[in-house]
Amino acid sequence: MKQPNDPHAVGLDVLTYGEAMTLFVADDPGPLAQVNRFTKRIAGADLNVAIGLARLCFKVGWMSRVGNDSFGRYVLDTLAKEHIDAQRVTVDERYPTGFQLKSKEIGGLDPSIEYFRRGSAASHLSIDDYSADYALAARHLHLTGVAPAISASSHDLAFHLAREMRAAGKTISFDPNLRPTLWPSREAMVASLNSLAALADWVLPGIGEGAILTGFDTPEEIARFYLDAGARGVVVKLGARGAYFRTADGSGYVAAQPVAQVVDTVGAGDGFAVGVVSALLEGRGLADAVVRGNRIGALAVQVIGDSEGFPTRAELDRIEQTATPA
Repeated sequence: MKQPNDPHAVGLDVLTYGEAMTLFVADDPGPLAQVNRFTKRIAGADLNVAIGLARLCFKVGWMSRVGNDSFGRYVLDTLAKEHIDAQRVTVDERYPTGFQLKSKEIGGLDPSIEYFRRGSAASHLSIDDYSADYALAARHLHLTGVAPAISASSHDLAFHLAREMRAAGKTISFDPNLRPTLWPSREAMVASLNSLAALADWVLPGIGEGAILTGFDTPEEIARFYLDAGARGVVVKLGARGAYFRTADGSGYVAAQPVAQVVDTVGAGDGFAVGVVSALLEGRGLADAVVRGNRIGALAVQVIGDSEGFPTRAELDRIEQTATPA
């Protein structure tokens, strides 16, 4: 195996890890079996957040494994283009890079997605991929529930990263990003992800995810569950209704950003995480962070692609300077 050597990975703002896949998005609506033309893009919840934060001028490192194949080279090219540090991305000679197909939907419906990831290079991530010198140089760790679901060894890495970063006094954000089909059982998923959430400072579930994970169906109860587990702040995403936030000091609702037309719903939650995490790392309060999260989530759904709608720092500054106060 060989590992790209990127020399500028010192003093990261944010570290994340997971699986990137080449994404083929249907050019025309209809069942995937009947579509003849696709456009190649990139996908992966953790990588989406890395891309969004890097565009906002945070120094971001991403840990993963890719195959020594054209899909893997495409992932590495994307990391370079987005200015994401790839020092801890291993090019694995034994296993391939995963890919997925996504349908094109009309009217804001969720697309159909088919994954081809079994036995992928990223599924072989393990604690052996951890580097204390690299990880502990970062200010913040962002985790989702996808990476710990892809294999037992990747699950161990997620918890190792979280415990090491927490012990070092770093902040951690966690988006459950449920993928039930990747888990051996619903009970295993709930137990693992709630344990991971208990190691995080900021927990960002959707209302449906929160109901599955906590057994409660209101944002207030879901937020209280994770505050009691040890989180400093909880934000419950409510879709078109916006979001609810809660800390030990207060709580509130933030209205959603209006969207004229929803083009592609995938990536909205990752865009929301980009907004919340970036604002919190800038020292803003949680209410302001949720406003930004809603804003970037709204931008994400207006274009095709998982991360194509995420703004640059200049674009976000311009939007925030002209926005009506929430």
